[in-house]
Amino acid sequence: MARPPNILWIVTTQWRAQACGYAGDGQARTPVLDALASQATNYTQAVTPHPFGPFARAALLTGVPSPANGVGDYFDPLPEGARTIAHDLTERGYTTAFFGKWHLARRDRAAPLVGETHARQLVPPGGRGGFGFWEGFESGFLLNDPYLHGSRLPVPVRFSGYQSDVLCERAGEWLPAAGPWFAVVSLEAPHPPYTAPSAGVTAVDPAAVRLAANVPPGPAAARARRELAGYYAHLAATDRALAGLLAAAPADRTVVVFTSVHGDMHGAHGLFRKGWPQEESVRVPFLVRRPGEGARREARVVSLLDLPAMTRAWADGTSWSAGSDFRRISMPSVVALPDQCPRIWRGVRTPTRKLVLNADDSPWLFFDLGADPAELHNLAADPLRGGELAALRALV
Repeated sequence: MARPPNILWIVTTQWRAQACGYAGDGQARTPVLDALASQATNYTQAVTPHPFGPFARAALLTGVPSPANGVGDYFDPLPEGARTIAHDLTERGYTTAFFGKWHLARRDRAAPLVGETHARQLVPPGGRGGFGFWEGFESGFLLNDPYLHGSRLPVPVRFSGYQSDVLCERAGEWLPAAGPWFAVVSLEAPHPPYTAPSAGVTAVDPAAVRLAANVPPGPAAARARRELAGYYAHLAATDRALAGLLAAAPADRTVVVFTSVHGDMHGAHGLFRKGWPQEESVRVPFLVRRPGEGARREARVVSLLDLPAMTRAWADGTSWSAGSDFRRISMPSVVALPDQCPRIWRGVRTPTRKLVLNADDSPWLFFDLGADPAELHNLAADPLRGGELAALRALV
């Protein structure tokens, strides 16, 4: 019987699908990911099931959507008894490890979300998702000089350097010579603050940033240029950090996944951040490099919810199929933070269509993505689309 492969998940935060060199964004300096894409399956229509961190992370680890996985509010912890992909792989004989941002522990609602309070918060052993080795932090958005604690660090210890560099280096040093092993490397970048230093990568002049056609002129465009200048610098710095990690994982024995928990609107439709159902928020990069397989593009829709089932199939040496050609997307609750989407919604995404319903099931957004990829024309009230809308509603 063939030896099971090692499996490495690289999970970033707020890295939208379009912001990669291999995806056609000439402003994204991502040579490491471009090289990975040249050897991988590129799921060009991949989506997050929930475009907000804790909801997406819980779904990614459990394969169960929120709130059914126990995370229905931004401050809900992942239940200690929740079964995750770490349990599945441990039972298959894998050594398992998690590095980096967790964002699924019980948090103090009154504490500042940004800074040392959350960066130093302890995640108890029983709340680490069943990983055999765990080294990370709850949150805090310290893109530089992060605090880490866990299996070999009983109290938070501060490490000097860019967070992506620190985590990739420590994860690369951990990878066992003998497999099979399963590791998740969870990076906070390129999450704000976009003005944070980016490991020596110089941000471009905001005036030189090119904006998409769906970013309206005026204040939204000015803000988008300022933020994208820093965003692109963090993309480049994190891409560079991935080189050492990928080099430490034997290419002939390791399945490598690169993705993100959600994207960022960056001024599209005058909106910012996440929680929104538009493409900039819900569509994510999704690369899978498997030993012995070449590069290809896959246009069927997949979701982060599919990744646990994919991973079990790789470990078992069996095939995985996308099955139906649609995926559900939703925001189970409102996260009352600046810029985020202020409503509960649920919807369905196909390769060419997207329908989004309000909490009362009334249509909010309906886009023909094939004809209108920038989502400039909402067809939810178009009487000529009634039959099509009804068919999609049955899938939500």
